[in-house]
Amino acid sequence: MRIALEEARTAAAEGEAPIGAVLVCDGEVVARARNARESANDPTAHAEMIAIREAARALGRWRLSDCTLYVTLEPCPMCAGALVNARIGRLVYGASDPKAGAVGTLYNLAADDRLNHRYDVTWGVRADECSAVLKDFFKEIRDSRGKKGDR
Repeated sequence: MRIALEEARTAAAEGEAPIGAVLVCDGEVVARARNARESANDPTAHAEMIAIREAARALGRWRLSDCTLYVTLEPCPMCAGALVNARIGRLVYGASDPKAGAVGTLYNLAADDRLNHRYDVTWGVRADECSAVLKDFFKEIRDSRGKKGDR
């Protein structure tokens, strides 16, 4: 999660929503990523999606059943579904997402028996730190918009 937090902080510095992800297989980091929706003009450029793509390329396979994804924020429905399709073995996330969380908060795609794959989930890892990175980023945006409006 430490590496995912580094990625999140880098995303924030780049003006992206500060979410970071790291995909690990057999104890080795095979992909690390951060949100890139703004810079890529791509609504699918979430940290999880980028990490899954990079890991599949690096490993030369799309089935990631022996891998763990670490991400700073609970995945949205798109990303939780991509984890099903990638056959991920385990997900570890930091902060829960009350607006879009799809692995326990609003939905639970990770454990839905109607889908063809389920994955283990560990939540709340360094949750306060992951949440603080997000809150600080969005507070700074709100504060800067307020200052511009004061002119």
